[in-house]
Amino acid sequence: MFSSAIIVFREVLEAALVITIVLAATQGVLKRHLWISGGVLGGLAGAVLIANIAEQISMAFEGRGQELFNAAVLFTAVAMLAWHNMWMSRHAKTLVAHLKRVGSSVSSGELPMYFLSTAVGLAVLREGSEVVLFMHGIAAGGSDSGSLLTGGMLGLAAGCALGALLYFGLLRIPPGQLFRITGWLILFLAAGMAASAAGYLMQAGVIAGGKPLWNSSGLLSQHSVAGQMLHVLIGYQDRPTAVHLSFYLATLLLIGTGMQLSKKKQPAQA
Repeated sequence: MFSSAIIVFREVLEAALVITIVLAATQGVLKRHLWISGGVLGGLAGAVLIANIAEQISMAFEGRGQELFNAAVLFTAVAMLAWHNMWMSRHAKTLVAHLKRVGSSVSSGELPMYFLSTAVGLAVLREGSEVVLFMHGIAAGGSDSGSLLTGGMLGLAAGCALGALLYFGLLRIPPGQLFRITGWLILFLAAGMAASAAGYLMQAGVIAGGKPLWNSSGLLSQHSVAGQMLHVLIGYQDRPTAVHLSFYLATLLLIGTGMQLSKKKQPAQA
């Protein structure tokens, strides 16, 4: 039961943190719940599908299919989050005004919610499929199905609870600062995803790996609750290689530059 609770908690927490940040970043945007809920449901449906064809995926590309699939999912999510941050940088003033005029529309255009819906869906798809695969592996080892279910439900509740706490904490931030803070959160979130995608490419043999630059697992393990939250929020890794760090910094630089250029093109507030 304990192993299943930890696995589900870890994966649910990763997905919940992505959803939480996206929800906070789109405060006041009309129909955001429909788009984000659609992304969650689409991700769940995709997770079930991926779990059913997991064996075929893992055997594809000479046994490297699962790693390549995970890398593709993460890079796609990075692209969606990057587009969102640059759009938000350009339309921040309009959106802050929108928060102060409940029911009014964004005068400069509609937020491309389909990008965030896709990012949310991909996060749920990846974490959900991993939950199913891990649970299947534990069950194959002879664990009782009742204890697996109980542990899974406990992990699900704990992961959702921590995500909710973060969300309501973000809501206490004044509207004028909310988009700036969530923009930074999404920036680091995307950089961490890019570094994780690079890790999958190394596992698949597409990119040559290397020795870790440092080992901070003695201070904070990446697999602890705090380490896992930092891994999702800012891309923390306790044993990063030069490849991990390069992808992380390159993503920070590219998206950060795009955000600054978008600010210069910010439309005048109506």
